[in-house]
Amino acid sequence: MYHDNVVNQMTQLLFHRRTQLFCYNIRKRKRDFLMYKRVLLKCSGEALSDHGSGFSPAVLEELALQVKEIVASGVQLCIVCGGGNFIRGKTAKEIGIERTTADYMGMLGTVINALAIQGALERQGVETRVQSAIEMKQVAEPYILRRALRHLEKGRVVIFAAGVGSPFFSTDTTAALRASEMKADVILMAKNGTDGIYDKDPNKFADAKRFDTLTYKEVLEKDLQVMDSTATAMCNDNDIDLVVFNMNEKGNILRAIKGETIGTIVKRG
Repeated sequence: MYHDNVVNQMTQLLFHRRTQLFCYNIRKRKRDFLMYKRVLLKCSGEALSDHGSGFSPAVLEELALQVKEIVASGVQLCIVCGGGNFIRGKTAKEIGIERTTADYMGMLGTVINALAIQGALERQGVETRVQSAIEMKQVAEPYILRRALRHLEKGRVVIFAAGVGSPFFSTDTTAALRASEMKADVILMAKNGTDGIYDKDPNKFADAKRFDTLTYKEVLEKDLQVMDSTATAMCNDNDIDLVVFNMNEKGNILRAIKGETIGTIVKRG
């Protein structure tokens, strides 16, 4: 009887170990098809809404479904979101709000967006953490580099909120800084209805030409205004790729991670 119990236990242990190895190999094969392993997703506040303000439940749900698939494939993902669906610098200037105050209002808007994204992801069973550059213990963790890296290593999605915590810095600069700190392979810049970088505004000029590839030097020389100059220089210095694509097309985030041509790729140069 004792011998039979030992054999049964050993058989179960061996089966469990083989199952673990099988699942690991499946995940590894999925990762081998991916061009990028650690990714920062930058999405504008307007991309989360239908009409430029507030939230669109459908957009949040679609974003969450795509992120769920990305995390399941073994990619480590962090997110930086803008706050333009609540306040923009131009609007603040028109109503006479001082620049630093307007910037802090925008940072608070990014916190609201981060919490909305977190809620959508957790409804899909995706484990997330929000880290804020402005301390607000009741709703988010403070930004701590080592803690953020540990969350990524554990497969959690980390959402960075409140910009860099200081005025005069855009969320593009925040994305470049956090991507550098997280040692991300790429920044995926998700645009609302724009499928890449053009030589002029495609909404105003029918003959606007889309670029498939660019260098950061060309972005600065041509004054393409994809990101502000600080963010552009930081990405170039830290050799971080940038992919600009249309967020509104279903499945585009994963396609970008796989290296498919769906927009414009900007590289060091």
